[in-house]
Amino acid sequence: MKDKIIEFLYKTIKVPYEYFFKNSKPWGTNVEELLQYEANSLGHELGTFLKVNNYEVQDSLEEHDVFHVLTKIGTNVKQEVDLQFFLLGNGKRSPFVFIVILTGIVFYPNAYKSFYSCYKKGKKAYQFYHLDFQKMLTISVKNIQETFNIQEYAIHN
Repeated sequence: MKDKIIEFLYKTIKVPYEYFFKNSKPWGTNVEELLQYEANSLGHELGTFLKVNNYEVQDSLEEHDVFHVLTKIGTNVKQEVDLQFFLLGNGKRSPFVFIVILTGIVFYPNAYKSFYSCYKKGKKAYQFYHLDFQKMLTISVKNIQETFNIQEYAIHN
């Protein structure tokens, strides 16, 4: 039930967040085009991630799915909170990050160790959240992870 409440909150704030805080230009691509990139590249891995999860490219929010690809953090509600803790550790400060973290702390009191672990991994990584990932679609995910010291997510309960 708490996951449904949190999902409803996220969907409710998504539109005003996009309107007021996201002014990036959409990439103008789709899953099929992303899958045309070379295997193991960011573009191909992003396309695979979207296809496996039955998602479409979200205009002006493409980098969010890139964060999932680079960190290997899943997409259930608790893992979305983990991702935001990772990004906070990496230096990202946005209303969305703080809203997700606050709801995560309230609704997942037994997950603090996981949240803190993700925060520390984000802190150890070189700042990458602000990069223009559209220009990096041909680069291998492994290369990006190594260059920015992005440690992959380990499943936490």
